[in-house]
Amino acid sequence: MNEKLILNGFEYAKARYAEMGVDVEAAMAAADKVPVSMHCWQGDDVIGFDGVGSLSGGIATTGNYPGRARTPQELRADIDKALSLIPGATKLNLHACYAEKNGKKVDRDEYTVEQFQGWLDWAAERKIGLDFNPTYFSHPMMDGDFSLSSTDEKKRRFWVEHGIRCREIALEFAKRLGQPCAINYWMPDGYKDTCADTYGPRKRMEKSLDEIFAPDIDETLAPCGIESKLFGIGVESYTVASHEFSLGYAIKNHKMYTLDSGHFHPTEVISAKITAVLLYVDKVLMHISRGIRWDSDHAVTYQDELQAIMDELVFNGLLDRAFIGQDYFDASINRIACWAIGMRSARKALLSSFLAPAEMLRKFEAEGDLTSRLAMMEERKNLPMTAVWDYYCLTRNVPVGETWLASVKQYEKDVLSLR
Repeated sequence: MNEKLILNGFEYAKARYAEMGVDVEAAMAAADKVPVSMHCWQGDDVIGFDGVGSLSGGIATTGNYPGRARTPQELRADIDKALSLIPGATKLNLHACYAEKNGKKVDRDEYTVEQFQGWLDWAAERKIGLDFNPTYFSHPMMDGDFSLSSTDEKKRRFWVEHGIRCREIALEFAKRLGQPCAINYWMPDGYKDTCADTYGPRKRMEKSLDEIFAPDIDETLAPCGIESKLFGIGVESYTVASHEFSLGYAIKNHKMYTLDSGHFHPTEVISAKITAVLLYVDKVLMHISRGIRWDSDHAVTYQDELQAIMDELVFNGLLDRAFIGQDYFDASINRIACWAIGMRSARKALLSSFLAPAEMLRKFEAEGDLTSRLAMMEERKNLPMTAVWDYYCLTRNVPVGETWLASVKQYEKDVLSLR
């Protein structure tokens, strides 16, 4: 893109925002520092590398676009390519199924940081942090669709041990990389059809989580989140870790609550829940996705709900109490493009939140001038945010506008098409 046009556009935008009392340079600096965690599982359709080879347990990836990463080396190379297109502070979110066993016979209940040394070395070299997730699906020790709430004590204990090991691994990530490692617990447990006993599985789930969190570790370094879900594939009638269960457990046990934007009824939005939840828990973990009809995990795009999520966090000064990550796995289009679209959209929404004339809006609201508040909320939509975004990308040495797409197409031709 024409650099002179970008610079001219930025000068106009800076002056226009100044009329609204917004310091554009400060807004860019603030948006730049907020970490957004990019999920590794977009690059290989959530298959992982610990030997299971296929998905099961209330989770599925749709599409068969060529070029799926098949090895840790391929996946890390693809992630590197995606990161070259994305501005701002970035982390990488790992699932436990991305362990590298290197020929050793070790199962999920025995994992240590050794199985993730490749990821640690990679992250340290790039000076980025890691987040982590136990993998409670796609494994022979699943009791049908049950893990931590299984009635089979041997299987339940296996998954408890897995949860304990993952906390230990997350703590090591944080210590070695010098950044907190948010760890998220999502369990697919539930029934496909109407069940008679809804209380028993939840008591077993509670017991299992209590056992996982019993060891005393520094949760400022490895904060733990509990993720709820409305239902999953094959467990449409009853989900053990429902919203009420997960939020209640988080409040009672001083854990984070994980809000996933695809895990509620189609008419619900997580932006409306953030400040209510943060009255009762210390931190939230945001899983930004794009559900169409429901939790279909489409690539995140720049739309109203994404902007509302960022506005809630920025306007209310809550960024220090939130971890922001993405969670989708679309195999219908180029996987690297999915990352680029989703992560660039999230950063764009953050920048827009910092550019918003929030103080002006708050002043109108405090004075009871709701007419001016609404009018200025609408005028905000016409402010030249795109001009600032282009300048922001230019000065962060990432592609401006749509120019990133040509780079992805070339990578597809040179690398992905050969797989």
